[in-house]
Amino acid sequence: MISKNSFKLSIIVPCYNETNTIEKIVSKILKYLKDFEFTDYEIIIVDDFSNDGTREKLKKLDLNDNIKVLFHEKNHGKGGAIQTAINHITGDITIIQDADLEYDPSDYRKLLVPFFETDADVVYGSRFLG
Repeated sequence: MISKNSFKLSIIVPCYNETNTIEKIVSKILKYLKDFEFTDYEIIIVDDFSNDGTREKLKKLDLNDNIKVLFHEKNHGKGGAIQTAINHITGDITIIQDADLEYDPSDYRKLLVPFFETDADVVYGSRFLG
């Protein structure tokens, strides 16, 4: 089991052409982390060569030291963006958060509980494999 008080959370945000949602999702993630008093975290955003203004929005975001933004110089697809982020992870637990608001950061707590209460290695939705 992982202790709630002694782990680092990594959140990967692959994005491609998400100019309408990228600021919203970053704001929601930060609100969730603050509400649940997570202090040891990193957010790794990988822009997969967006061409709709997402890159420019990411460059203008007011980011804290826990947020890294990486830019692909050509499109590699979602899997490529995730792989790029994985190469920069320093946390103990990783969550993949799509930039299109399909998943709600308020659900992170449900995803993390199996790590704290059981000996889960992986959690998919509300299911885990030990």
